[in-house]
Amino acid sequence: MSISRRDVLRASAAATVLGGVGMPFVARAQSAEFVYKYANNLPDTHPLNVRAREMSAAIKAETQGRVDLQVFPNNQLGSDTDMLSQIRSGGVEFFTLSGLILATLVPAASINGIGFAFPDYDTVWKAMDGDLGAYVRGEITKANLVVMDKIWDNGFRQTTSSSRPINGPEDFKGFKIRVPVSPLWTSMFKAFDASPASINFSEVYSALQTRVVEGQENPLALISTAKLYEVQKYCSMTNHMWDGFWFLANRRAWERLPADLRTIVAKNINAAAVNERVDTAKLNANVREDLTAKGLIFNQPTVAPFRDKLRQAGFYAEWKGKYGEQAWELLEKSVGKLA
Repeated sequence: MSISRRDVLRASAAATVLGGVGMPFVARAQSAEFVYKYANNLPDTHPLNVRAREMSAAIKAETQGRVDLQVFPNNQLGSDTDMLSQIRSGGVEFFTLSGLILATLVPAASINGIGFAFPDYDTVWKAMDGDLGAYVRGEITKANLVVMDKIWDNGFRQTTSSSRPINGPEDFKGFKIRVPVSPLWTSMFKAFDASPASINFSEVYSALQTRVVEGQENPLALISTAKLYEVQKYCSMTNHMWDGFWFLANRRAWERLPADLRTIVAKNINAAAVNERVDTAKLNANVREDLTAKGLIFNQPTVAPFRDKLRQAGFYAEWKGKYGEQAWELLEKSVGKLA
């Protein structure tokens, strides 16, 4: 490549104005062609946001600055229900949302949250990276959203309380528990004769602090990063649901990206999801000791009585009917017979 004397003089003049050697190259660099917002509801320190920032930097580097994916954690741009509306309208371009809340739009998306279905992570990933996950992604696509291939991990959910530990299904009777805005959660805890209240996550801490509800349920990593241990006394390791986050994109915004950029963005998002799974599993495995030191009292209930209670209450039969034979067959293919 030949450089003319005029080019050299132009670069030198720019360097003088900007006050530094090498600055003309910065000055001439174009701003990103695509500045997209990515919103989520998790604290800034959660593994999802740690990996999201890495992912954003990798996308910017690999697209040579053409795509700038800006991360907005901790409900900065609104509640889950607000963000679901915005991802559909294009107010935000990317959003991670629990399938159990996405079910208000895509009913099949909550199937991974069927109570006491998944015994361990091996079973989860076999299902969600396999036929069950593919089925759910197909249903999300029908709702005119773009969804990435890999679901991010939120973890197995545990039950916390300010009033009493949960040792068996009978302890849920009359228990005022916060649940996300999702029919499946409400249905399950009603089957246990509890009193579930649907509250967005951004309001959970204050609801517990003011005793609007006695307890809530979330993975240990989120109980830690959201400091829920400050307003709760007991943590029962119920492992009652596995929950994950689908990485969603507004279809119009996605299709504005040229094909080569879509490939780069999707590759980095899916790679970050796999890394975040490892981080979250480690954090959930190690955080119990830290939460104990902070004063949370742990107990380990037996799972079988909870599953029996759900079966007797008709919970599994009801949701099999709602999801349909195909979806339920794919679930039981991975977890075994439920109903």
